[in-house]
Amino acid sequence: MHHVLLAVDGSKASLQAAWLLARLPYPSRYELTVARIIEVPPLPNPLRSAEVIDRHYRQEKYAAAETLAEVSAMFDGARVRIDNIIDRGPVGERLVQIGEQIGADLIVVGATGRSQISRILLGSVSDHVATHARCSVLVVRPRAIGERDQPLEICMAYQKDSPLALREIADIRWWSSTRLHVLSVLPFSEGMFAAPRDRAEVVGQYEADLDDARLQLAAVAPAIKMHLAENEHVGEEIVRFAEQRDIDVLVVGETQRDNLPRFLLGSTSRYVLRHAPCSVWIGRPALCKTNPEVSPAIQQSLAR
Repeated sequence: MHHVLLAVDGSKASLQAAWLLARLPYPSRYELTVARIIEVPPLPNPLRSAEVIDRHYRQEKYAAAETLAEVSAMFDGARVRIDNIIDRGPVGERLVQIGEQIGADLIVVGATGRSQISRILLGSVSDHVATHARCSVLVVRPRAIGERDQPLEICMAYQKDSPLALREIADIRWWSSTRLHVLSVLPFSEGMFAAPRDRAEVVGQYEADLDDARLQLAAVAPAIKMHLAENEHVGEEIVRFAEQRDIDVLVVGETQRDNLPRFLLGSTSRYVLRHAPCSVWIGRPALCKTNPEVSPAIQQSLAR
């Protein structure tokens, strides 16, 4: 990990996101950009819009400065160089644009809770970022991680065709107390209609892939447990596992599709993001590193 973009707005969710990021034990120094985006509400009277917008923006900037100072204090002693950004505009869109401009490897955002409404909407900001960002995204749901006297529970939903999630987890030197689970889900469609011998070969390949993942993670996570499950709905099985094991962070991988210039949020990742009770880390290659499409308009807006 080289450059992380952290979105904050002073809410419990965003401060929990900052707290979690500050405690990830990265072995080498990294760059952190902390962004507070101020969204100007729509105004009924266009004649007073400029005056009201400017006053609103100035007021919010004072509060934003306090939030940024609070977040920076969370990283005292960490191996990180911090830059702060206060900007205005549609929050989700601006975060994606800033992520592209700075070449972010990871964007960290807070999410709303798990009410029926928020499970549908997730939070327009986190949903927009998770869908449109050109890099990995960590969506943090408020949980009492820092208030509990128990190890952190991480689960990586392993897919051999999306290895970046594995590499990102392997980049972190997890505490010896961290409990890391690697889960692979065998869809019924891959084995239910096969002959017994063919089915055994399919299961054997999944088990071999899990063993490869264990070997790659053994140096950074001493306490690893491997799990192979079967379910017609892969996302449903991942969420069920997270609920039963009280997982704190679920890690899922994304792959690029059809040579598109950006990623589309896959059905499994979207299901997990909408239904998991915990934070979700979506691992994908940072396309913005080599993206020639960052427009001058984005660069000018960042310079404001």
